[in-house]
Amino acid sequence: MTKKIFILLTFLSLNFNLLANPNIQARTGILVDFHSDEILFELDADSVIYPASMTKIMTAIIAFDLLQKNKLSLDDKFVISENAWRLSQAGYSSMFIMINDQVSVENLLKGIIVASGNDACIALAEGIAGSEENFAQMMNEKAIEIGMTSSNFTNSSGINDPDNVSTVRDIALMSKYLIQNYPNYYELFKETTFTWDRTGGDPIKQGNRNPLLYKNVGVDGIKTGYLAVEKYSLASTMKKNDRRVIAVASGFQNKNQRSKESLKLLNWGFRNTNTFEISKKDVTFFELETWLGKDEKIKAISNDDFYLTINKKDIRHLNIFLQYDGPIKAPISKGEKIADLVIKKKDQIIKTLPLFASTDLKKVNFFKSLVTSINYLIWGDV
Repeated sequence: MTKKIFILLTFLSLNFNLLANPNIQARTGILVDFHSDEILFELDADSVIYPASMTKIMTAIIAFDLLQKNKLSLDDKFVISENAWRLSQAGYSSMFIMINDQVSVENLLKGIIVASGNDACIALAEGIAGSEENFAQMMNEKAIEIGMTSSNFTNSSGINDPDNVSTVRDIALMSKYLIQNYPNYYELFKETTFTWDRTGGDPIKQGNRNPLLYKNVGVDGIKTGYLAVEKYSLASTMKKNDRRVIAVASGFQNKNQRSKESLKLLNWGFRNTNTFEISKKDVTFFELETWLGKDEKIKAISNDDFYLTINKKDIRHLNIFLQYDGPIKAPISKGEKIADLVIKKKDQIIKTLPLFASTDLKKVNFFKSLVTSINYLIWGDV
């Protein structure tokens, strides 16, 4: 027979005074839950944009990847070329490095992430790949690996190039990859100041370009952008307790609008939706009844972490239960599919998560099996 074990979910202090739409003033935008990958809001999210300095997220990812693989060290130093130095003289955001200086990877990364230095981008790119063109190729290879289907990088900084393009959807995907895969190095993105003890002059202290870092609301990244043709853009993320959301939007008319509208989008996500950890790989166990097994129950697990994001107004209609043909007859092999975790909203199934045996379960010996079977036939007692 099919057994359904209902899981009671209790949700307290729910606010049902919800907004239908954040109505942000931007040309394109997206809001994504970090854990569930659920898209909470999107506005023309596949429209092509010039990512400007949001490009530097990928530049950091390339460096972090090499650091994590021990192919690069924060203490490694790169000699500053004239090509990199010229960008510190051209009126762009700069770290203000000097030609022929030897600058550490750590300082270049801070110059990129905190000060948004275009000169630091070229210095890092040349130091890693020999040329910015080679580095851009590494960026595009990584973009394909991440799953960014609508992006093309031609330089490490995002400054004017009509072929350096992306979408807010791709930028959100890249941002999640950054946070998920390099949690220690990601800490650099929340630093609010960077002081560069430059050669031949007084130290230069610069603040992080991300205005949301200073508001103490849980924002710890990620990167601003500006190009005259694109106007203002921002990839941002907010974390409250164990939950994180990522917002990317572009086409803001000014800095104030960029800050205000991005914060509105992030807050809208937290105010209108909840994310729940339904199952965590190798941590969450579901006990199921067995038949003719040496143990009366077996633990089932999911092969992946699973999170559910749902509108707060729909939580009262949520129903989660285990479904399996049981009791499950032994023997059972580890990894064998033995049940489903079914999630319904009203009468609609929104997700079915397969569950697998966490261990082998051997069958009882012949004599005990016979006695158990007779008891069942006479008394219906398993």
